[in-house]
Formats: sequence, structure tokens, C-alpha cells
Amino acid sequence: MIIITGTISLDPAKRDEAIKLGCEHSTRSRAEDGCISHNCYIDAEDANRMHFFEQWRDMDAVKAHFAVPESGAFVGEISELASGPPAISIFEAKPIDGAPF
Repeated sequence: MIIITGTISLDPAKRDEAIKLGCEHSTRSRAEDGCISHNCYIDAEDANRMHFFEQWRDMDAVKAHFAVPESGAFVGEISELASGPPAISIFEAKPIDGAPF
């Protein structure tokens, strides 16, 4: 599984527009082949910071996601509503058997 995390600091004057855009992007992305989950969240400690958490079946699904024209457009649009550049991290993950809980 591939996990993608992202954060972006929102311009307070454009916060509502950014949240709407982020939710639309997550909804659209969840319909893509290989998407396990895709959500955006507002930070409980900073109301102008948005986080993204995504889970994808494999790297081919991630590459296909980034090739979708709407995904590229989203990055440009959300950046215009931000007070700084977005940050993104991509991880390869596997479940841990026998977790201590």
C-alpha cells in the first residue's frame, strides 16, 4: 500500500473556498481505480491548516492519480488559496501483524 500525506497552510480569507475545493478533490479521487481512501482534514490546533491522508493500492495507482488532469489543476488551485506552498510525503507501507493492542 502507498500512503500519501500532505499539508497546506490556508489563507484565512480563502479558507472556506479551500475546504470546498479539498473536499471535492478527495471525493473525485476516491472514485479512481486503486484508491483505498482519500480525505482532507482541518487541523484541530490550527484552523487554517489542511491535512490530506490518502491510501492507494500501489504505485501504479498513484502515478495514474497524478496523471489525471484534475489532480494537477487541484494543486494549482489550492496553492492560490494558501499562505505557503503545500508539503507532500509518500510512503510505502505494509500491515504489522501482532500489533501490541
